[in-house]
Amino acid sequence: MAEKQTLNTRAAGVVGLAVMCSRVLGLVREQLFAALFGGGRAMDAFGVAFRLPNLLRDMFAEGALSTAFITTFSKKISAEGDESAWALARKMATLTAVFLSLVTLIGMFLTPYIVAVLAPGFDADKAALTVWLARIMYPFILLVSLAALVMGMLNAKNIFGIPAMASSFFNIGSILGGAGIGWWLDPEFGQRALTGLAIGTVIGGALQLFVQIPALFKIGFRFRPDFHWSDPGVKQILRLMGPAVLAAGSVQINVMINTMFASKLADGSIFQLGIAFRLMQLPLGIFGVAIGTVTLPVLARSAAAKNTEEFRTILAKGIRLAMLLTLPATVGLMFLAEPILSVLYQHGKFDAQQTALAAAALQSYAIGLSAYACMKVLAPAFYAIDKRRTPMFVSFGAIGLNLLLNYLFTIKFGFGIRGLAFSTGCVAITNFGLLYFLMKRETRLLDTRLLVGTLLKLLLPLLALAGVCMAGNHWLLADWATMPILWKIAALFGTIIVATALFAGCAALMRIEEMNDLVALVKRKLRR
Repeated sequence: MAEKQTLNTRAAGVVGLAVMCSRVLGLVREQLFAALFGGGRAMDAFGVAFRLPNLLRDMFAEGALSTAFITTFSKKISAEGDESAWALARKMATLTAVFLSLVTLIGMFLTPYIVAVLAPGFDADKAALTVWLARIMYPFILLVSLAALVMGMLNAKNIFGIPAMASSFFNIGSILGGAGIGWWLDPEFGQRALTGLAIGTVIGGALQLFVQIPALFKIGFRFRPDFHWSDPGVKQILRLMGPAVLAAGSVQINVMINTMFASKLADGSIFQLGIAFRLMQLPLGIFGVAIGTVTLPVLARSAAAKNTEEFRTILAKGIRLAMLLTLPATVGLMFLAEPILSVLYQHGKFDAQQTALAAAALQSYAIGLSAYACMKVLAPAFYAIDKRRTPMFVSFGAIGLNLLLNYLFTIKFGFGIRGLAFSTGCVAITNFGLLYFLMKRETRLLDTRLLVGTLLKLLLPLLALAGVCMAGNHWLLADWATMPILWKIAALFGTIIVATALFAGCAALMRIEEMNDLVALVKRKLRR
């Protein structure tokens, strides 16, 4: 058992590093686009246009399809061997290609109506630009859905690094292709250049798929069209996907609801909300997604083998590790949001006022960061034990709660984009709390005392981290708005490094098990 847990931590580290690379490139992508186009009307249109295929990706590909496929594929390998699993993969690849090609065509046709519902506050010209960009980007959903299927096959065979790096190639393709084609269309980067960004998105999606193909061939997969979709494995995946569409896509549905409200606010609100969400997702992607990616195949195999003790241990450890790694990020973002956004985005056409608005949203998003990370571990566990309807019902409630809170905080109290972000954070906390309670009630597989004990042990390290951030704000970053950029970067990174080191040291002194695992992993790497 101890060996498996150590291997889990190592694999999570590999995925975390790969995802960190992707998230950093994603930040570079948005930094470049913000500097070239600013944070106003043009990027609002591009942001909504990109969210249309992106929503489908998160719901069908990296959400429902990925979770359902990995669970079934891993069980198939365990019970029947590789050949049977590859046959199932060929059937699912064929079905995915056919179905999502149809979805792409239908989506392109319905785009004007979808934009009218999704961004009711856009005027006619802004809506027309959004429709044009969205239609160009719709093939992205097909490409990344196939990429997610390939990622699932590789993850189930314990290959994590290459699939996690694939999204980095999406960012590289969209940066180089988008900026290059945009400059060719309009060297001044006016509205016409946005077409280049849309084409670059499709180029990036293609790279995300094709970079994984060599690794897939290496482990023995060969694609042949297979239209025998009545296979029991295919039916099982589709049964899992039905409830998972809403469960795994609830976060993105809530983001789209936020977009509807933000479209009625000032120009730039959608883009500012988007970059705040992107920064909140940086630690979420590095830690939450990494831990969830590594633990899901293990949970599925443990459930298939009816190894209750291993399932319980892996699940509880994953939740505690997610909290350990994301609670410090929550505190750091709360205190350092504005300096961080200033360093990253306040260049070119992106000004100080836009920075302040985005920072307010980031601080509000941060309150739900740990809950999001824990859901990346907890929600897929329900599918591994065939309790797939539970996350679905919780997601229904989360969507309704988000609508209510958005109305209260944005319309009733007038908090603007801060209110939209705060409601999202509150929904994440509520969602995790309900899932945790239901997992504990239905399976008796969680020990709350261990979780509470870990949280209590984290209080002192978190207070130490907060103290360093406050001191950095008071002495090093007091006049950050007028600082030279190099001094601002040095002061910010100095504060973050000292705060992180102090947190890690205090956590090690408190003898937190997950921190000891991470320290041991680092020591092994250094000895090599």
